[in-house]
Order: sequence, then structure tokens, then C-alpha cells
Amino acid sequence: MLTREQWTEKFVDVIAHASSQLPPDVLEALKRGRDAEEPGSLAAKALDSILTNVEMSKGNWQPICQDTGTPLVWIHHPVGMSTRMLTGAFEEAVRQATAKQLLRPNAVDTLTDKNTGHGQGAGIPTVHCEEWDSPDVEVRLILKGGGCENCGAQYSLPNTKLKADRDLDGVRRCILDAVAQAQGKGCAPGIIGACFGGDRGSGFVESKRQLLRRLDDSNPVPELDAMEQQLLEQGNQLGIGPMGFGGKTTILGVKIGNLARLPASYFVSVSYMCWANRRAGARITEKGEVTWFN
Repeated sequence: MLTREQWTEKFVDVIAHASSQLPPDVLEALKRGRDAEEPGSLAAKALDSILTNVEMSKGNWQPICQDTGTPLVWIHHPVGMSTRMLTGAFEEAVRQATAKQLLRPNAVDTLTDKNTGHGQGAGIPTVHCEEWDSPDVEVRLILKGGGCENCGAQYSLPNTKLKADRDLDGVRRCILDAVAQAQGKGCAPGIIGACFGGDRGSGFVESKRQLLRRLDDSNPVPELDAMEQQLLEQGNQLGIGPMGFGGKTTILGVKIGNLARLPASYFVSVSYMCWANRRAGARITEKGEVTWFN
């Protein structure tokens, strides 16, 4: 069994992967977007710059973006393992990763308006621990920048302005509106994580968990799989384009989940992720052996 210090070391490695190594499916989506734009256009140039940046970061193991974001991590662990220990180890990993300049000192005390200086503060990082039956520990991390976080949105249905009722078409209208309202401010091309149902808090948590999915996967629910594909097509017809310069590549993917709700409420929660969809996954055995995945 690994010690807390050893878990911290493993978690620092996960942070390093997320901060500097863009997942292959995201890289391929960016390349397809670049190839779809008019040669010499601002959209194509923006995507070329993004791709150059990705390669430089990968080779030097340096942060892909100057805003290294809020670490959001989901840890599945064996029954009986201390969640307090794992949470503490990950918080320490954030402090150590910040000291190594894998993360920027991003945590600001909202009451005093002072930066903590080490990247960790109340609510940062966000750690979700869940038991499972495997003896291994699985870690899934995303780093979510502030600019794209500002573009998140939540809707309550019915919404007369959008002509959105409490049905799947109403959900679609809300998600598409969130993409349109972002207007490139979230560092487009973006990736959309969405959830309908739940309460205001659980809906946003699930919408962010959807961002752990690969861009090339398929939703196991046929209706939602069809909606994801439809929204990807419709979002890219808005003409917003990379960084809002116009073009055919406004979003790279749409991922949708759903939760149960109270009869009185019907929320649609939308989390916008920038093109730097920094996610990393690792499965760690009792002996500390690591298998990496994205």
C-alpha cells in the first residue's frame, strides 16, 4: 500500500500530464478543424498557432496555457481507503505542482483578495472520491481555465425566450444558445459538457464530469448520441470560429448527461471547455504501477 507521500508523487505526475500533454483525440480534432478552414484565413492561422503551441508544450513538458486552470479530479478507490488521505495528498500535489511551475498560482482568497501563492485554497482543487470494487485507484483529472468557466450557463425550463420546453428539443435549444452566447470568449473552438436534470449544483458537477469523455466516443443513450452529433453540426454552423475570428470550427465536441430531477425543476447546465481540454487519466495498482490513459 502506498503512503500518503507516495500518492502525492503519483498525483503530481497526473497533473504534469494534464498540464502539458493534450490528449490525442483533442489534437486530431484541432487538426481536422484547421484543415476545414480556408487556407490563409484568420481561423486557419489561429488553429495553426494553437497546434504549434501544443507541440512546444508537449516536447518541453510545460503548461499548454498560461491559465493552468482549476484542477477537478475524480478518484475511484478501493473500499476502506481513506478519502481524507487521498484528498489531502491531492491538495499537496497541487502545491508541489505549482512550485514546479506545472500549475500557476491560481488560488485567490475571495474574502481578502490575496493569492495564496501555492495554488491551493478553499475549494481548490475540487476532489471527488468514489469507492469501487477494484483494488486499483483510478484518477481522472481535468484542468479548467477561468476564461472558459466564465462561459458556462444554466437554464431553467420552460424558457419562453428560447421557445424551449421541458423536452429534448428544449435541452438542445439551451445548449446551442450557450455556444452562441460564448462568441469565442472561452477560447474557441470549445468543447461542451452538458447535463439536464439534477439540481443547480449536481447539474453543473455532472456537466463537468462529461468533459472527461473522449471526443471520439459515443453516448450509450441513442437519443443523446444523436443530439450530441446534431449540436456539433449546428454549433459549427454558427460561424463564430476559432477565437471568434469566424470560420467552420466553433466547437470540437458535445457531451451530454442527465440526472433525475424534482417535478418542480428542470435545469439545463452547460460547462464550456476551451480548446485546451487538458485531461489525464491514470490507473494505479497497490504496488504503484501506473497505466496512463486519456
